[in-house]
Amino acid sequence: ANRMYAAANAMHARHAFAHANTAVVDGRRRRQRRGMATTTTTTTMTMRATSQEDAFAFAPRREIAQVSARKVVVEQPKAKSAVPMPVVLGAGAIAATAIALKATKKTAKKQRKIVIAGAPASGKGTQCEMIVKKFGITHISAGDLLRAAVAEGTPAGKQAKEFMDRGDLVPNEVVVTMVKDRLSQPDCAKGWLLDGYPRSEEQAQALQESGIEPDLFLLLDVPDEILIDRVVGRRLDPVDGTIYHMTFFPPPTPEIAARLTQRSDDTEEKAANRLAVHHRNVDAVVGKYSNIIKNIDGNRAKGDVFNDIERLIKAM
Repeated sequence: ANRMYAAANAMHARHAFAHANTAVVDGRRRRQRRGMATTTTTTTMTMRATSQEDAFAFAPRREIAQVSARKVVVEQPKAKSAVPMPVVLGAGAIAATAIALKATKKTAKKQRKIVIAGAPASGKGTQCEMIVKKFGITHISAGDLLRAAVAEGTPAGKQAKEFMDRGDLVPNEVVVTMVKDRLSQPDCAKGWLLDGYPRSEEQAQALQESGIEPDLFLLLDVPDEILIDRVVGRRLDPVDGTIYHMTFFPPPTPEIAARLTQRSDDTEEKAANRLAVHHRNVDAVVGKYSNIIKNIDGNRAKGDVFNDIERLIKAM
């Protein structure tokens, strides 16, 4: 029994050893197989990495080539078109251009060239003052020019003085020369208001021949009986030059009234004669300026008269 037990143990030991040896061998084989798979994978990955590295190595060169090609195309000089391309302006550009043109028009306003005429005591002097104050144009009176030229001793003034000393009328060419010289002064660049000239057809013709062409002719109309009343009641303050009227604009104090004087020709008879001469001259001048003449009702308050004049000047 003991020998049988010992033999059984020995057999069992041999089987256990064989099984263990087989397991070792199998484990070694499995490790070998895994090693081969790892090596294969490593090799494959290495090969793939090498291919990718080659691809990346060549990719920058291809990109550089492509960029270079694009640069060459961009940097090539473009031929100029023989036909200019049309410029299309947007709404904003058009609006800006319109504003600029409008500002330019405002800056370069047309020169106002005006003649005003009216009988003695028609209120012409008052309206001239209001026009100059409102529009800033230069007031030019032919009579004032003549007197100033004589006082200053200018060539035209000396020539005019010879006729005046003899009691003769100053020739039109002399007066026109003075008027033309005055209109050429810098203060007339914005515009001028020629007062009481021309007074005859010959004077109007002389102005036209000298290139002096007004754009507006204002004629103050007042009935003769009203004009005579204005002339007869007119008085002058020798101290400050203020002109009063005993009915329409009386002096403010008795002291001023006491020193007032009356012109020698401010009588009813002389006023009627001056009015007749005025009508003859105006009738002759009207024909020369029929296309620009505007009649103004002067038998109203001075403010109402000026409103009509202002409207006409602004419409120029």
